[in-house]
Amino acid sequence: MPAPGPDHQSPATRPSSPPQAAGPVPGRRGAGVDESRPFGAHIRMSWWGPLVVLVVPPVVMVLLQVLFFQVVGVIEGSGDPMSATFTPLKLLAVNLSVGIAGVVAILLPARLAKVPWRGLISSPRAFDGRRLARYLLGAALLVSAGIGVVALVAPESPGWVAFGVSGTTILMLVVTVLTTPLQSVGEELMFRGAVLPAAASWVCAVRPALAVGLVVSSLAFAVVHGSGDPWLFGYYTLIGVATGLMAIISRGIEAPAAFHIANNVLFSSVNTLMADGGSYVIDRSTDTGDAALLILAAVNVAMVALVWARERRTRMAAWNEHRTTRQDP
Repeated sequence: MPAPGPDHQSPATRPSSPPQAAGPVPGRRGAGVDESRPFGAHIRMSWWGPLVVLVVPPVVMVLLQVLFFQVVGVIEGSGDPMSATFTPLKLLAVNLSVGIAGVVAILLPARLAKVPWRGLISSPRAFDGRRLARYLLGAALLVSAGIGVVALVAPESPGWVAFGVSGTTILMLVVTVLTTPLQSVGEELMFRGAVLPAAASWVCAVRPALAVGLVVSSLAFAVVHGSGDPWLFGYYTLIGVATGLMAIISRGIEAPAAFHIANNVLFSSVNTLMADGGSYVIDRSTDTGDAALLILAAVNVAMVALVWARERRTRMAAWNEHRTTRQDP
C-alpha cells in the first residue's frame, strides 16, 4: 500500500494511513487477540494450546463418524457400515460429524485464549455476508470450469460411471445441497479459523508465524483426509495452503468457506449424477490420484488470485475515498 504523502506536506493536507475496508468492531477484543496483526497471526495462546486445537476436533470428528456410521449400518442393514460407498445417510453422517467438529474447533481457542469466537472467523473486521456471497459466485464459476476441463481431458480420473437418475440420486442431491455446506464450513472453522492462528501463535514475528500456521494447518488438513496416495495428499495440502492464503489475504474465512462450499457441493453433485443412479465411492487409497489433479490445483490457484485482486481493489477504493474525504475543506 502506498505510503502517506511527501514529508513537505502539512499535517492538514497529508493523507493518513489507508483505512481497512471494515475497521475493528468495538467490544470484540479479547485477552488473546492482537488486532494490529494480520488474520492468521492475531491470537496469543500458551504453547500447549495449539496442540489441543490440533488433536481434539479431529478426534471428535472421527468418533462421531464411527458412531453415526454404526447407526446408519443398523438403519440400512449394512454388513459393512465403514465401507467407502456413500449412501444418502452416510453422506449425512459425514457432513454432520464434520460440522459439529468445526464448532468444537472454534470454541476451543475461544476458551483457551479468551478470544471471542467471532474474532476467529474474521479480524479485525466483522463477518461480511456479502463478501461470502460474492466469493461463492466466483468460486462456483471457477470450480465449474475445472470440472468441465476434467470431463474433457480426463473423464476416467474421477471414477464416473454414467449419467443416471434414481431415487437414490435424488436423495443424495438433497443431502448434498442441504448439508454439504455445513461440512465445508466445519472444515474451514477447524483448519483456517482455529488451527491456522493457533499454530501461528508459536512464533512471534508475523511472517514466520503466518508461514508456520500455513504449514501446520495445511498438513493437518491433508492428514485428516486420510489418503496414502502421493497425488491426493499433495492436492489436499495445496487446498490447505490455498484456502489459508485466502483467509489471510481477506482477513476472514468467508472466501475459503465460499470456495470450499462451491467445490464440495458441485463435485458431490456431479459424482452423484455420474454414478448411474447408484451410490458413489470415495477411494483415497494408494494409486487413486493422478495428474488430472493438476487441473483442480490450477482452480485453487485461480481462486487465490481472485481473492487477492478483489481485496486489493476494495482496499484501494477505501483508501481513495478516505483520502478524498480528508482533503475536502
